[in-house]
Amino acid sequence: MASIEKRSKNSFRLIVEAGYDELGKRVKRYKTVNVSGIREAEKELVKFRSEVESGQYVVPQKISFSIFVEKWTELYGEKHLEQKTLENYEHLLKNHILPIFGSMKMTDVKPMHILSFLDSLTRNGARKDGKNGGLSTTTTRFIHRVLKDIFERAVEWQIISSNPVSAVKRPKIKERESEVYDEQEASKLFQALENEPIHWRIMVTLALTTGMRRGELLALEWKHIDFDSSVIQVAQSLSHSKGVNIIKEPKTKNSKRRVSIPDSLIKELQHYYEKSKTMKQQLGDMWQGGERFVVFFSETGKPFYHTAPGKWLSRFIKRNNFKPIRFHDLRHTSATLLINQGVHAKIIASRLGHADIRTTMNVYGHVLQSADQAAANTFNSLLNNITFFKSKN
Repeated sequence: MASIEKRSKNSFRLIVEAGYDELGKRVKRYKTVNVSGIREAEKELVKFRSEVESGQYVVPQKISFSIFVEKWTELYGEKHLEQKTLENYEHLLKNHILPIFGSMKMTDVKPMHILSFLDSLTRNGARKDGKNGGLSTTTTRFIHRVLKDIFERAVEWQIISSNPVSAVKRPKIKERESEVYDEQEASKLFQALENEPIHWRIMVTLALTTGMRRGELLALEWKHIDFDSSVIQVAQSLSHSKGVNIIKEPKTKNSKRRVSIPDSLIKELQHYYEKSKTMKQQLGDMWQGGERFVVFFSETGKPFYHTAPGKWLSRFIKRNNFKPIRFHDLRHTSATLLINQGVHAKIIASRLGHADIRTTMNVYGHVLQSADQAAANTFNSLLNNITFFKSKN
């Protein structure tokens, strides 16, 4: 049985019978909706009845955060989030969020609870890996995002009336200072690469000269390289989820881009291409790369595991006594070298796949400021020859 009661002009109370309790008393579920008229209310009643009869409806006053997260995962997370993103959400929920909020009723969580929780994450003991200190500001900010997304769905599904996370400002991120190589250090790096396997030599060289991300390099296929025009088409990226490599299009349209490569690198790339074709032919039936012919592949033809480049680079740096940097810092080095050569920030933003030049300015602002001062100082020789300026010194 289901019925509707009119509460006011646009407010209607939906009533659905849900069987009997253990004492034989009839159980009813109620839901108030604000709609334009009775016909809209009838449509809402059909949906409400379906939720109750299928067991998807949970009484708002009684639902705990942990129960709601289960429903959220089933009805939203698994349907609307990328697999890797959902894994990251679940990791943070399990290790940090559920231990604090799991047993609380959704209606009892207030902004002050959120604020205190986020503050506790930055303190010693918040890490789950045994290391001292709190979580990074980047991780804390991501946890804020997870909470906000979950409570936003709760508002949308009329479990709560307002989102308690919306009243709490996003934690500020303390930008990590990136280590980069200057021109002299980059030159020594290229010299040392001459004695390394060709696939690592090419990968590091492309990372430094194009600014491509690790995932973009690992997903790069030979069909994306135009030898005639010396251009790479960045069309996809590799991520890793539950032991499986996933190759897909980048999240933003700006990440899909054309990046010019140095003409001096073309012959080396062509040589590597011919060598790669030979290796593929030799593998024969043992080739496991499928139809994809990626530029950087393992002994089976599959793309390298996502941590392989970073681990190899770390060992390479130690062998050659270079300044320690991460693989991602090769991208920062690429941008920094271009800035120091006077390349316009708009061109650099395009090469890096930034959606907005302001992103480039924010990330490399300190380098751009130094380059701007160096540019201003080029006028010194001209001004020093003018008597007026000499008299003021």
